[in-house]
Amino acid sequence: MLHAVIMAGGSGTRFWPLSKKATPKQLLNLVGEETMIQQTSLRCDGLIDHANTWVVTNAAQASATKKQLSQLREQNILIEPAARNTAPCVALAAAHLLANDPEAVMLVMPADHVISTKQDFQQGVASALELIEHQPDLLSLFGVIPDFPSTGFGYIERSEPKKVSAGRAYEVKGFREKPDRDVAQSYLQAGTFFWNCGIFLWKATTILDALRTFEPELMQHIDKISEAIGTDEYQQVLEEQFPLCPSISIDYAVLERAKNIAVIEAPFQWDDLGSWQALQRLHGEDESGNTIIGQHVGVETSGCVVRSSGDHLITTIGIKNCIIVHTPQATLVADKSDENSIKELIKLLKKQGLQDYL
Repeated sequence: MLHAVIMAGGSGTRFWPLSKKATPKQLLNLVGEETMIQQTSLRCDGLIDHANTWVVTNAAQASATKKQLSQLREQNILIEPAARNTAPCVALAAAHLLANDPEAVMLVMPADHVISTKQDFQQGVASALELIEHQPDLLSLFGVIPDFPSTGFGYIERSEPKKVSAGRAYEVKGFREKPDRDVAQSYLQAGTFFWNCGIFLWKATTILDALRTFEPELMQHIDKISEAIGTDEYQQVLEEQFPLCPSISIDYAVLERAKNIAVIEAPFQWDDLGSWQALQRLHGEDESGNTIIGQHVGVETSGCVVRSSGDHLITTIGIKNCIIVHTPQATLVADKSDENSIKELIKLLKKQGLQDYL
């Protein structure tokens, strides 16, 4: 049976000050009326029952996640006691799925991506399911055709085509890290590269077997947790064993080492929403190249991303290529070319004892 696994443990730094530890971007409505995690869940409606939808999050975000996804069973909200990247996250979810369904197939998705439309997304899932039916030990992932030379996404190089009745699928030749602009441009021109959007489909037994092969130390801890599922000792075992798992992504742990991998050409539009500048792609720009969300009046202002909250008015004079974000607690003003320094700013806030703003 098909299950949805939503990975929702983000730290909430890239969209500070709007996002915080307790309310990272997946719990915000950055695009559309619903929050990002609600959109992710709704995307599966009609394809996957609520009883088979699972979320992996952390203690700080568990309450808000349960409130936003009130249609899910409480036992389907899995709470990590420590942040250990995506491989332990996937393994923990797979263990719970198998405890409920020995034939479980996992559709693994980040909680904070923008995808259009639901119908196109489900069409892509149908292609992946078709591959799994013919080759049960396959690890399948989705690749998005790039439309600009992104330096912020990882890439998948495709090889030979695989047969699916609808859509396109290929064997995977290799993975590429986030490239510089010249290399990204060469990938775009080659026409054989996809963006790796971090959405996967495989049997729960297949991914656990792969992790047991490539990351036996990780699986020693997951197996102990698995044995405790459904017992009174589960929470104690989880809190003891999960933090001991190596912190490693599912890409490094398995996908870049396994041979039984296929990439489905995504029939949907996709965006990672990795930074404030991503809002320019999704909300568009005015005649001065500004992306405005909320109330703003500007003179000689161009190339800016401006977001206000409530009825607060932001005014600018002679500002170019900046990010300006207002919230009731804090205001961010940053050079667009130096947006990555938000991480440094977060460290400085912690150092100065201003954690209440995080």
